[in-house]
Amino acid sequence: MNKLLGFTAMGIFAAATAVTAAEPEKPWIVDRFDDVKVIRYEVPGFDNLTLKEKEYVYYLSEAAKCGRDILFDQNFKYNLAVRRTLEKIYTSTTDRECDDFKAFEKYLKKVWFANGIHHHYSNDKFVPEFSEAWFREQLSRYMKYTDRHIDNDFLCAIIFDPELYPSRLNQTQGDDVVITSANNYYEGVTQQDVEDFYAKMVAADGNNPEPISYGLNSKLMRDAEGNVVERVWRVGGMYSPAIEQIVYWLEKAATVANKQQREVVEALIKYYRSGDLKDFDDYSVLWVQDTKSNVDFVNGFIESYGDPLGRKASWESVVNFRDEEACHRTEIMAANAQWFEDNAPINPKYRKKKVKGVSAKVITVAMLGGDCYPATAIGINLPNADWIRKEHGSKSVTIDNITYAYDKAAQGNGFMEEFVLRAEDRERMAKYGKLSDDLHTDLHECLGHGSGQLAPGVKGDELRTYSSTLEEARADLFALYYLGDEKLVEIGLIPTLDVAWAQYSKYIMNGMMTQLSRIEPGKNVEESHMRNRKLIAEWCYEKGKAENVIEWIEKDGKHYIVVNDFERLRELFGELLCEVQRIKSEGDYEACRALVEDYAVKVDAKLHNEVIERNNALNIEPYGGFVNPEYLPVYDKTGHIIDVRISYPANYVQQMMKYGRDYSFLPSLN
Repeated sequence: MNKLLGFTAMGIFAAATAVTAAEPEKPWIVDRFDDVKVIRYEVPGFDNLTLKEKEYVYYLSEAAKCGRDILFDQNFKYNLAVRRTLEKIYTSTTDRECDDFKAFEKYLKKVWFANGIHHHYSNDKFVPEFSEAWFREQLSRYMKYTDRHIDNDFLCAIIFDPELYPSRLNQTQGDDVVITSANNYYEGVTQQDVEDFYAKMVAADGNNPEPISYGLNSKLMRDAEGNVVERVWRVGGMYSPAIEQIVYWLEKAATVANKQQREVVEALIKYYRSGDLKDFDDYSVLWVQDTKSNVDFVNGFIESYGDPLGRKASWESVVNFRDEEACHRTEIMAANAQWFEDNAPINPKYRKKKVKGVSAKVITVAMLGGDCYPATAIGINLPNADWIRKEHGSKSVTIDNITYAYDKAAQGNGFMEEFVLRAEDRERMAKYGKLSDDLHTDLHECLGHGSGQLAPGVKGDELRTYSSTLEEARADLFALYYLGDEKLVEIGLIPTLDVAWAQYSKYIMNGMMTQLSRIEPGKNVEESHMRNRKLIAEWCYEKGKAENVIEWIEKDGKHYIVVNDFERLRELFGELLCEVQRIKSEGDYEACRALVEDYAVKVDAKLHNEVIERNNALNIEPYGGFVNPEYLPVYDKTGHIIDVRISYPANYVQQMMKYGRDYSFLPSLN
């Protein structure tokens, strides 16, 4: 639930300064297709790690790659069968010059990028541009039924029939979102079945001050007798072959870990073996308490964005180490966490009386896996359990080498000139854009997600399908409000409030306008982060309309959105934050539903088409993702590792084929 995503369509407007390694000759963008650009990122500082730290990174990176099949299967029951069929044809066919093959190759690249046949952001099923006749001919030449366990007719229907499994994640109000979502978290059950099943678990738990995140690591389905049961993701359970490989590499990592790291890794292994969510909470507490280790990681079933009910978690992994120089700003935030909490513009009874365990740092990512690859967040705040946040704190990270890579890939793309009307806004963004982006991410992750508290008796799952949108809005509003506070100048985080005004201009423009380039014509806004931004921007526009706080301007047939009163806009951010925190603290589902449906979902078709046309004219892909670096252990004559070397591959297809060959452990149907 707690990620901040970055998008290449917005651009990052200032030259990055955090990475000082010599500029490589290789291009930053290694592939482009459809609405995606693939970027390579570098890992500055890796060579300065100790040998044990390098080994630790290497073992954790192997574990990060071993869970790839899990995410494919979670996203859709038949994804692995489809992917393996496509890869087999891709490597086998000799018919490589025709238009059908070129369209087929693009389709396969999209499937790799999205970890399945549905778009990674819109959740809509891809429309193939190659002919079904050509595809069937390839099937007859190169594929056997035993390779995928589904027949040709069904396979073709999955790919070519737009009415079959049209959306991985449906959040349309009034629909049974469990039945109409194609993800593989549920099978043979309705939304009511799911809600009843977990309501009984929650009721049986009573007023447990340490509530379990029921359903986080399982698929819910009916057994042979028709009973609703869970298939737990663990060693010996569902996804066991892949989880066993993850555990193997985690055990290797434990041998070179320091004491705290080893306790964390061993607790995670225990959880993977038991599948017991109490073990997961024990691991999470140990993980959040390790604030001293240089190398850190995330590995497991973590975020619930892909579940329309917000219960089931996708598998992901991030391996990282501290960027010591850039950590200075997050250390200042953490040191002032209580001040921020005490002065938040929310009802005092929903403020934490004592902020505990706020840990924030800027990191260098060393490996991305699962739901963080190829597309990844630029910031993360974990754990998600509210009671752990309250009692033990949270860890927040901003990923600097990823934002740097985005910046290098976006330079000179013409986006700012096309969509930012006023010269003073462009100048402010050019001067302070990178800093404002970084601080917004820091505040969002470091303090926003960890702020506030629930009212007595509120469990935290009352907002159901709207919980992710509201939580992201809460963290964004916290960040936006405080970015415009003189306190940030006082403590040395910003030189002037112009840093905040740069972010305000860009945020409102993105929420109301430019993010529409990522949505297909005729579609509503479905993804939680996009809904969050639209909700905030549209609400502030409406509430400030009488004062002309935000204004639409038409010039030369193009529309622009501008902020006229930055200080009043900040007040509006605070007012909305107060209401959003109340909704979360009280579990007010109806108020949450109304807020999201009124401000965050519907799209103006005319404006939508204009944004797409203008963005397409710039040839800017609205989405970006990455190829991972590669690590090669160097052994001495006795078989001991004496070094780990890093390299930066620049071929997206080769990396995806390698991962499909070397890190594919699950059967095609699970």
